[in-house]
Amino acid sequence: MRLIRRAHLIVAWAFVAGVVVQVFLAGLAVFDDASAFQVHVSWGYTLEILPIILLVLAVVGRLGRRQGIYAAALFGMFMLQSILVALRGDLPMIAALHPVNGFAILLVGIAMAREAWTARDAATAGLPIQEPSPATAR
Repeated sequence: MRLIRRAHLIVAWAFVAGVVVQVFLAGLAVFDDASAFQVHVSWGYTLEILPIILLVLAVVGRLGRRQGIYAAALFGMFMLQSILVALRGDLPMIAALHPVNGFAILLVGIAMAREAWTARDAATAGLPIQEPSPATAR
């Protein structure tokens, strides 16, 4: 279990770092070289694998419902990214939500990684690992 928890923590923070790189690649395409958009697209499809890995680790490692929900939500949000891009010709006002959803992905990723880090600290201290209640999660 400890190995799975550690793997989950590493993949969660790698995901957050990968999303930051994704935002950089979009900016690079806008401000330097438009051909960088292809790298942005490819990197996005590569990142899409990580929420699946995170979901598997959360389930196998019994890391709690919230970690599973975070991972599933991230995967769904990645699917939405592709749908938003596909709408750019017909519904550009809706397609413009693509970067907003991207930042939402980053926020959910950070929340997931922070909770994984907190659980790691609790496990290291020998404390029971509990999911935060809605009252304490605020």
